[in-house]
Amino acid sequence: MQSIEDFLTTDINDNLWMAIPVFLILAGVYFGLRTVIVQIRMFPDMIRSLKEKPHPADGDAEISAFKAFTISAASRVGTGNVVGVAIAISVGGPGAVFWMWMIAIIGGATAFVESTLAQLWKSRDDGAYVGGPAYYITRGLNARWLAVIFGIAITITYGFVYNAVQTNSIVEAVDTSLGGQSSLTTKAIIGVVLAAMTAVIIFGGVKRIANATQLIVPFMAGAYILIGVVVLALNIEQVPGMIGDIVGHALGFKEIAGATIGHAFMQGMRRGLFSNEAGQGSAPNAAATATVSHPVKQGLVQTLGVYFDTLVVCSITAFIILLSNPTFGEDMESANLTQEALASQVGQWGIHFVTFVLFFLAFSSVLGNYYLAQANVEYFTRSKTVLTSFRVIVVLCVFGGAIGTVPIVWALADTFAATMVFINLIAIVPLAGVAVKLLKHFSEQKRQGLEPIFHRDDLPELKNIECWDGSDPVTTREFWNDQQGQALPQSTTTSTQYRR
Repeated sequence: MQSIEDFLTTDINDNLWMAIPVFLILAGVYFGLRTVIVQIRMFPDMIRSLKEKPHPADGDAEISAFKAFTISAASRVGTGNVVGVAIAISVGGPGAVFWMWMIAIIGGATAFVESTLAQLWKSRDDGAYVGGPAYYITRGLNARWLAVIFGIAITITYGFVYNAVQTNSIVEAVDTSLGGQSSLTTKAIIGVVLAAMTAVIIFGGVKRIANATQLIVPFMAGAYILIGVVVLALNIEQVPGMIGDIVGHALGFKEIAGATIGHAFMQGMRRGLFSNEAGQGSAPNAAATATVSHPVKQGLVQTLGVYFDTLVVCSITAFIILLSNPTFGEDMESANLTQEALASQVGQWGIHFVTFVLFFLAFSSVLGNYYLAQANVEYFTRSKTVLTSFRVIVVLCVFGGAIGTVPIVWALADTFAATMVFINLIAIVPLAGVAVKLLKHFSEQKRQGLEPIFHRDDLPELKNIECWDGSDPVTTREFWNDQQGQALPQSTTTSTQYRR
């Protein structure tokens, strides 16, 4: 087992992760320039787009922008926010937090592009929308061979590896709550319980997943953020010094043994990506399920998801840890570091609180991860037998993560995350111009005082678009006139494309 771990960490990940951060930063800067910093400029539109709902006549047949947001947030907000941040700080020091922030802000533009493309080239299946990188690689790039590789990578990553990570982190947290006395039997019992809970929901389909994550994610994330705010309030006089440490260690003004600027940069990038997934090609699978009037709307919503994950939830974990004056640059620590840090601030119940929150956040991540993987299994085949077999393997991996070791599970996660990033960036960089066209189409309608809607005839140069033919009520002008209770504003252009 040790030899496998060394091979993954030293021979593969250390080399891959020398290149991946460079690719992510360059791509994010490129997308930011092409979209005129859409990730900052259009923040108010992100909030508005989150509130959009499908046509009432569709009932439960459609998934709203918010539900699609929670599915992607379910895979984002989980162990990466509690365990990943702890690992980043314990190995890379306070500076790792700064680089997590940077990858989120830069990656916001990447998240916008990939999710907008997923909306454009989505497909209809049994009354619901499906889509993601495999679809826009096939239809936008005409490169099915690359889509197949990506589909296999994300299926393994999210269906198997990441779900093992979630379960593994829950077990580690429970072990800390039990004073480090949990046995293999205890771990196996936790694994069985989680596997059973997972099976009940994933065999119920995407609607059940969406309904579950819509309840779990906001409530548990809200509770965690609240306790973090309490910790900040109790230590308000130390906050300026803590911010100074984060920036100082990130830029090399301050360094500590074992946690140099290189360590801070690498850990911040790895854990930031694992947590917010910008550029990894995972969130677009959830983004494509939403029923919205314009592809850009869900691109904006998914950008908001990156900010919520990293700038809010990850920051809360980082602040809790840093305010407890931990030791940096020595052994890798996981959930126990966050638990002990919170306990030092609020008492021993803090250990159990983190366990409780982590349990539900990690479980919601299992559901979100499963859906992202399922969307790609369905890209290959609609066979019920194949899908059932896949679900069984997912449940087994959820159980297996309970008895695995922390380093090898996280090493596998890093390997597959890097693979997905590389393939997804190959696809979205040449397709960035399409996202820019859609953004201009969206912005032009906003300037005219119209609710942005899209019809595939508006940009006839874009090929292989299956949906966006006006059959969905929310993509018609009549729907929005009824919603707003007002007459159609007069357009300043002679084009009729915005008056459908």
